[in-house]
Amino acid sequence: MENRVKANREGMGWSQGELARRLGVSRQTINAVETDKYDPSLPLALRMAKLFAVPVDQLFIDHWTAEDSK
Repeated sequence: MENRVKANREGMGWSQGELARRLGVSRQTINAVETDKYDPSLPLALRMAKLFAVPVDQLFIDHWTAEDSK
């Protein structure tokens, strides 16, 4: 899984603290998501995508394919 939270946040000119405030979570949560130490809940991922005005699958990219399950 790859995420583009940091790139989108920086593109908006926001600090981790500012993004956290806008989403109603802690700055530590944002840091953990950006460093792939925490996968956000579906509601949080949806709020992030809405805030950045991008589809969820462009914010969180899953490189898994059906071939991986074989």
